[in-house]
Amino acid sequence: MNNFIFQNPTKLIFGKGMIARIAEEIPIEKRIMITFGGGSVKKNGVYEQVKDALKNHNTIEFWGIEPNPSVETLRKAIDLGKKEKIDFLLAVGGGSVIDGTKLIASAIPQDTDAWDIVLKGSVDWEILPLATVLTLPATGSEMNRGAVISNSTTREKFSFASNCPVFSVLDPETTFTLPKNQIANGIIDTFVHVMEQYLTFTDINPLTDRWAEGILQTLTDIAPKIYENPRNYDLMANFMLSATMALNGFIAFGVPQDWATHMIGHELTVLHGLSHGHTLAIVLPGTMRILSESKGDKIVQYGERVWHIDTGTKEERIDAAIRKTEDFFRSLGVSTRLSEERIGEPTIAEIERRFTERRVAFGENGNVDATIARRILEDRM
Repeated sequence: MNNFIFQNPTKLIFGKGMIARIAEEIPIEKRIMITFGGGSVKKNGVYEQVKDALKNHNTIEFWGIEPNPSVETLRKAIDLGKKEKIDFLLAVGGGSVIDGTKLIASAIPQDTDAWDIVLKGSVDWEILPLATVLTLPATGSEMNRGAVISNSTTREKFSFASNCPVFSVLDPETTFTLPKNQIANGIIDTFVHVMEQYLTFTDINPLTDRWAEGILQTLTDIAPKIYENPRNYDLMANFMLSATMALNGFIAFGVPQDWATHMIGHELTVLHGLSHGHTLAIVLPGTMRILSESKGDKIVQYGERVWHIDTGTKEERIDAAIRKTEDFFRSLGVSTRLSEERIGEPTIAEIERRFTERRVAFGENGNVDATIARRILEDRM
């Protein structure tokens, strides 16, 4: 096991009716900016619950943070926050709203342009406190430091590290009106978050391996049941908690991590507008196949413990585990091949060029460079 330091200060407030608790968690003297996405919170009752809880607080609202939040939109919120002397942020929505709000909270105290903050990679100054009301489980942003921001002008998408939210409210009932495609993308995003931390080497930390496998097994078990009954409270509660636990640091104790699938997926999003979860469903099976020599032992372990694949040669068991993974994604109604989205060689060449220009090398072995990224994408044609 590698050395590690762990600290996660986010207070989770979980369960039915818990949105009302935000009034007790935010000091009455704070000037609050509440950030929203496109308006679905007005249809599912979340907006009214938030406004009622904060009826005695000083609040302003910022609407329109889009999926894959753009720095162009967030600059407007930053300008408004500075003008109104905001000193607390409350993000109400899914991972994109929360990610965008992390950049807003980081930029308001600074004179630095928001995109320069993203390119810096992490903040080393005191940001404004922020909290969240989660409505779409997927990214785990409600309990981690990470955020991913897009630049529509340069067609780039990068992550940076801000601060963890002070608290996050997770009420499974807020998910009851989610469309199936958003549920599918959230399940896939959660699944691949686990795989990026888990699918590296064997015998590093057996405890976190079992935790990771538990999340994967939970997702594969509840996914078809959620499709049958998306208003089942217990199912959605397990989905919501799985998404949070997948990326809040607990399964990363002392283990190497990959993240190549995410980095390649980000490029597919900015170049073609595919949703984040969809890109991961396309890329991950290719990552597993092209890197099967170095990841082979862990893929076999994964296949046995998650998919109960316990017969055949090592190569046969690896192939079966990859097929099971891709079949699981397809069962959620998403395509898993570039050709299905009419994406071909020009995109592969552009991603290869970008990786070459940036001199990147992802993966637990630091070997997923432009050449390997091309091979992964060619496998997904």
